[in-house]
Formats: sequence, C-alpha cells, structure tokens
Amino acid sequence: MPLVVRPSPIHSVGVYTTTAIRKGSRVIEYTGERITPLNHSCEPNCEVDEIKGRVWLFALRDIAPGEELVWDYNLYDDEDPAPCYCGSRKCRGTMYSREWMAKIRRREARKKKKLEAARNGKTSNKYGRGNVPSDAPAPSRVPATPQ
Repeated sequence: MPLVVRPSPIHSVGVYTTTAIRKGSRVIEYTGERITPLNHSCEPNCEVDEIKGRVWLFALRDIAPGEELVWDYNLYDDEDPAPCYCGSRKCRGTMYSREWMAKIRRREARKKKKLEAARNGKTSNKYGRGNVPSDAPAPSRVPATPQ
C-alpha cells in the first residue's frame, strides 16, 4: 500500500495514503520507529491490533487517497501534559484515554476534599468520626438513666 510522509497540520509530519483504503484493511505493521510519524487523533481512521505477537494498523473506515492516517493513542499511566492538536470536532484536548482522565479527575477530587477537610480542621478516620483518633473507643450508645 503506497504511503508517503509529508507535513501534517496535526504535528510536524504525518503518514498519508496515496490510494483508497477499505474499512477493515490491514494498513501497515507497527514496528516502532518505522512509523513514528503516525499522529494521534481523537477521531481516528485507524486502530491498532495485535495478531500473533505482531502489531498492525487497521482501517476503521474507508480512507480516501490523500488522507492522513491517524489513530487514538489512548495514553495512560502518566501525568505529564499530553495536549492534543488534532483539530477534530470530537477532540478531548488530550492524548490520554477517557478512562485515564476520569481516574485522574477522581484522584484530584479526593485530594481536594482531603485538603478542604484539613483546612476546616476536620479529619475523618475509618470510623467516619471527625477529630477523634482512630484508636479511640466508640462512644457509648446506652442512654443515660436519670439519678
């Protein structure tokens, strides 16, 4: 399949097809450095799949001659900025996966909640009782009897 590397509006250079590619077609084998110019897009036309230990790029839809081949990197397991410049109408603004971004948001929300509680002088422990040491005995639930 004839592919060319040329300037890309997404990032530096990209890989373009010179012929039509049908949906489901095996486009190219991913062998690392050889196809580094394959750019990320939040609206990809290709996806990666592993077959018998080899990694291949497949067409997600019919791809027209002259189109740039792009796939969704779905990065994870890092917190360094990875902004996306794909320009897609579905752009999520990052090359991280939706799942990873949700995990990061949950982690940040927990941190924020903990900081707010500390600022307000409230701490909680495994018993759900604020400002009480976690090894303190639970308060008695027996009603006081009048004397």
